[in-house]
Amino acid sequence: MKLYDLELSGNCYKVRLFLSLLDIKCELVPVDFMAKEHKSPEFLQLNPLGQIPVLQDDDLVLRDSQAILVYLAKKYGGDWFPNDAKNMGLVTQWLSTAANEIARGPADARVGTKFGFGINVDIARQKAEKILPAIEKHLRLHEWLALDYPTIADIACFPYIALAPEGGVSLDKYPAINQWCDRIKKLPNFIEMPGISK
Repeated sequence: MKLYDLELSGNCYKVRLFLSLLDIKCELVPVDFMAKEHKSPEFLQLNPLGQIPVLQDDDLVLRDSQAILVYLAKKYGGDWFPNDAKNMGLVTQWLSTAANEIARGPADARVGTKFGFGINVDIARQKAEKILPAIEKHLRLHEWLALDYPTIADIACFPYIALAPEGGVSLDKYPAINQWCDRIKKLPNFIEMPGISK
């Protein structure tokens, strides 16, 4: 199994983190993002969208971090992504939140602030200030996002929430979110990334 990876990417990190939580060995293939290796003809054969991460497992090539989490959970992960319709729906709605509100809010704010990409950081921060209070309210009543134990919903949403301060989005007024982040950091085999430490 190979993961085409960028160390500073929260989307790549969520896959690395989940692989570690599952105690699965995987070859990491660094992709030189600044040299636009992800847009090279060779990489575009793996993922025509030119995005990372990409997981290669035997003859399967899978793009999109949320899809990769689902695949790994169903192949190796037990209850990380449940089978019954109700709980699957509860998890999946958070995967959608990770790919939409969190990606366009705290994640975009970080990309624009930390890496100087052409993103309207003010709009991204406004979007972050809409989704984070909703997550805070939810986590005041629940230890985990979807169910009463950690699922891939938590893994999908965690990185860019934890990295929000790098985009100028403070987490100081969100105690329940901070407690949730601490719970994730205490999971067995948790690993760090630049900007997220134990």
